Amino acid sequence: QVQLVDFGGGLVQAGGSLRLSCAASERTFSTYTMGWFRQAPGKEREFVAAVSRSGSTTYYADSVKGRFTISRDNTKNTAYLQMNSLKPEDSAVYRCAATSGPAQYRGYVRYDYWGQGTQVTVSS
Repeated sequence: QVQLVDFGGGLVQAGGSLRLSCAASERTFSTYTMGWFRQAPGKEREFVAAVSRSGSTTYYADSVKGRFTISRDNTKNTAYLQMNSLKPEDSAVYRCAATSGPAQYRGYVRYDYWGQGTQVTVSS
């Protein structure tokens, strides 16, 4: 079973940047697609980005495309989400997740393992 620990959130002004990290306990980290999801109060959990096992293919929600970059380092068992040009509407709890399925899956039900979440707050 994969254990995920995500961190790196915080309070930032609009236009600022944050980098989230997701550290995995499992040596087979490279066999999992990694994704990031977020959930704001009163809203449903939504897909943010996903990266394939090798890191060669990425997918993004339209709302973050061009501003966020997902990546992974399989030698460190870690995935990242670089967030630039942050907007107040990006404020949410962000959670990383792992799935044995392909990276193009955007539904959170496809993901089997989850981090505990890290809060991102963007002030206007």
